[in-house]
This record gives sequence, structure tokens and C-alpha cells, in this order.
Amino acid sequence: MTTMQHTVSPVDGSVYVSRELATQPEIQRTLDNAQRAQKSWAATALTERQAICSKAVDWFEAHKDEIGQELTWQMGRPIRYTAGEVGGLAERARYMIEASDQALAPLTLPEKPGFTRYIKREPVGVAFVIAPWNYPYLTAVNAIVPALLAGNSVVLKHSAQTPLCAERFVEAFKAAGLPDGVFQYLHLSHDDTQSIIQSDDVNYVAFTGSVQGGAHVERAAAGRFIGVGLELGGKDPAYVREDADLDVAVETTIDGAFFNAGQSCCGIERIYVHHSIYDAFVDKAVALVNQYQLGRPDDPDTTLGPVVRTGAADFVRGQIQDAVAQGAIAHIDEAHFPASESGTPYLAPQVLTNVDHSMRVMNEESFGPVVGIMRVDSDALAIDLMNDSDFGLTASIFTNDIPTGVALGEQLETGTFFINRCDYLDPALAWTGVKQSGRGCTLSQLGFDAFTRPKSFHIKQL
Repeated sequence: MTTMQHTVSPVDGSVYVSRELATQPEIQRTLDNAQRAQKSWAATALTERQAICSKAVDWFEAHKDEIGQELTWQMGRPIRYTAGEVGGLAERARYMIEASDQALAPLTLPEKPGFTRYIKREPVGVAFVIAPWNYPYLTAVNAIVPALLAGNSVVLKHSAQTPLCAERFVEAFKAAGLPDGVFQYLHLSHDDTQSIIQSDDVNYVAFTGSVQGGAHVERAAAGRFIGVGLELGGKDPAYVREDADLDVAVETTIDGAFFNAGQSCCGIERIYVHHSIYDAFVDKAVALVNQYQLGRPDDPDTTLGPVVRTGAADFVRGQIQDAVAQGAIAHIDEAHFPASESGTPYLAPQVLTNVDHSMRVMNEESFGPVVGIMRVDSDALAIDLMNDSDFGLTASIFTNDIPTGVALGEQLETGTFFINRCDYLDPALAWTGVKQSGRGCTLSQLGFDAFTRPKSFHIKQL
């Protein structure tokens, strides 16, 4: 039986970090500690919980450079960008700390003679957070901070690709003065992860990952009657109307498609462009993509790093090859990106045209540096194509006609709708998806609901 977990760095294929997987006694001890610590933590004043969370954010900001270096070596994002993930973590955490006063306040009801009535929001208990590697701090903070603010204890299982992120989270909160047992991590096998979901010691599961992984979580939790939050995949579209600012649309959608080597659940994977500006859009998009510098992510000049592993790169290569075999046109010459090499995680970005929805690259999540661009003749066709997907996480429209853009957005099957931007999470807005993009909600004041249960008080005055 495997007892070690090895993280192979996409930078050079070396083992960057190894960790022992938790044993059964360690797992049970962790869950017992979480249950015990949660009771006193729930009784702690919200102001003290807020202060501890704020101090943890301060710790992250003070250590952002070393965190950025670790992140580059664990998952391959260029070093020039990784420290910025701490900035995003801080923005989200500080918003949730500020919002918690109102989000966790009792709900008061209109006066009724002879009665006092109100609804309290009580913590659910122990939250089990399962986090991914692609944005390992940004995704995890969405669940960890509101769970702690609401009075829950948290057990974090991070991706085997980014185990140091779990350790840094717990280190930050320990430095902030969080009581022992309130926030712990475990390095786990898949089987042990499943057994924890099925344990009576866990009261909520927050999972971010693949659709297949989400299905496994749902099956494991079936019959337990606990809350399960699932943030899954995306095949997010953008539509560029004829009245759009062309330069803004190109710059924004291409960054949305290729930042983090396209490894974002809310990255742009499909672009639909009105025929009147289609050729100009494609020319500008190709020129912009050719400006990327593919290379080792520890090089400060690199703007496009490897994907997380060779298998992921081969999957994207296969999508591109299949599309070209079906008639798609590939606009990027791989020779322009000499770091791209078959059999490695380094692959050139690609822009495809003459694509349609029969191609895998237009209907199957890519999670890599490729985007398909289709010509459309009308708003109606664009909306139909944008909705023609098993996913519904975000969708974007680029236009200078805001009222029309909003009206079109009302027709889109998506959790978040953007006008003139994409690939961004505003912490004041609910982060949620439809269809196979998952269920549940994080961020915003609504994001606290999953980590609390309502308790009604009905008091008759004699």
C-alpha cells in the first residue's frame, strides 16, 4: 500500500516535495480534535474570529514571495504571477471578514404582539474542504474563511500537486492565534478521502475539482444528509458583438484564455465573434498570442509556463489534432515557441478557427492553452451557441450597448455573467454554476449560508 505522496514539478520533472499520507489513527485523531475544538470556537465572539482571520491574511501577505516560489515549482505558473495569488486571497478574505457581521447576524422578524421571533445562523460543525491545484489558495480561501468565521472547524485536504499550500494555510492561522484543532490539514489517499466524507465526524464537504471528482463526492456523501458544495468545470464562452471595443475584447479574452496556461475553470475556452469584425479580431488575437514567452516558469521573462503534467498537455494536443483533422485551422506555428516539446508539459498556445461544436475542442473542457474562435451572424446565434454546453460557470459579452448586453445576459445559462470583462471573481458576488459546473455557492453574503444552519426562536411572552 502506498504510504508516500510525491509531487512532480512540471518545471523540470523532478520530485519537488514528498509527504507521508495520513494513517488511520492520525485521521481519526484529527477528526476528534476538530469535533472537540469546534464547540469552544463556536462560542468565541465573532469579533475575535474576525481578528484571527485578519492576522492570518497579514501572515500571507508577509510571506507572499516564498509562497509564490513554492507555487511556481508545485504547479508551474510563471514566477512573475504567482505572488499575485496572495493578493487575490487577501481581497477575498478581507471582504468575507467585513461581510460576516451582516451575513451571520440573526434574522429579525416584524413585531407580533405577545411574541419574540428571530432566526439564528448556527455553524454546521466540521467542514471538510477538498481543494485543487490550479488556484490552490484562491479556491481554498473561498470555503476556509467563511467556514471559520461562522464558527466551524475545518479539515483541509489539498491536491497532491500542491501539498505545501495546505501546510501554509494552517501555518498562517496558527501564527494568527487560532486555537488548536480548529483548522487542520491531512495528506490523503483517494480511499481515505472518501472515508472521511462518509464519517459521522464531518458535517459539510466543500469540493473544487473535476466533474468526475464531484460525482465521486456526491456518491460518497449519499444518504448522510449533509451539505455538499461542488465547484466543478467550465467551458466558458465569450461573445464579441459588432459594436465592441475591438482592442479591449481581444486583450481581455486572450488573457482570459491563456493566463495560467488556460488552467482555469472560468477561463475563456470558446469565443464567438460577429462576422463584421471577425477577421480583424482573429488577426489581432493571433498577433497577441505570438507575443507570449513560453518557457521555464522560474524565469522572470516567461509569460506562459507548462501545464501541470505531461498527460494534461497530451490531452490538449489531442484536442487540437482532432480539430485540425476535422477541418479546423491552426494559426500558431509551434516553431515560434521552441520550448514546446512533445512528451513534456510544455506546449505552444494555439488559436483555432473554422471550428464547430462537433469538435472536442469546442464541447469538452480543455483546461489548457487553446481557444476556438467562431464567426456568428447574429446575437441569437451567439446565445444559442454559448448555451450549447454541458457547463455553465461564467459567460461574457463584449459590447458598448450595455442595455442590450444585459438583456442578452438574461438569456444565458450561467452562474456569473460579465460585460466587457471575464475570468474574474468579485468576492461581493455569488460564485456559483449551473449544469455540470456544479452546485452550491461561495463568496458574497450568500456564501456563508452553506456553513450555517438556521435555528428558529419562537418565544411567547406570558
